[in-house]
Amino acid sequence: MEVNGYEIRPSANLKNANLTGANLTGANLRVANLWRADLRCADLRGADLTCANPRDANLSSANLRDANLWGADLTGANLTEADLTGANLKNAYLRGANLWGANLWGANLWGANLTGANLTGANLTGANLRGANLDGANLTGANLKNADLRGADLTGAIMPDGTIHD
Repeated sequence: MEVNGYEIRPSANLKNANLTGANLTGANLRVANLWRADLRCADLRGADLTCANPRDANLSSANLRDANLWGADLTGANLTEADLTGANLKNAYLRGANLWGANLWGANLWGANLTGANLTGANLTGANLRGANLDGANLTGANLKNADLRGADLTGAIMPDGTIHD
């Protein structure tokens, strides 16, 4: 498969795998099938998950610092208190994902689909949310300091102060 001039080769089938606490630092998991995988507390710093499928995966408290999740399908994933500092989530699918208390400091979420995502208490300081779809997302108590929200769809989103965006 080729995406934007890059050849993306299918990777591992880790569907339903138990990888709790695994050290996957810098791992090449491009296009990997991680559907419903248990990656709680896993170390995925700098891992390449380009176009991977961690749908409904449990990534709570996982370290995804500087990971590349460009175009990844994280629909319904549990990313509670995950560290996504500096992660690339450009064009990622995070519909209904649970990012409660996640650290997304400086993350690139340009064009990401966060429809209905739970971002309660998330740290989005300096995050790039340009063109992101936050329709119906819960941002209660989230830190949006210096976040770039130009062109973002905030229709029906619950804002940090608890108000609902028009």
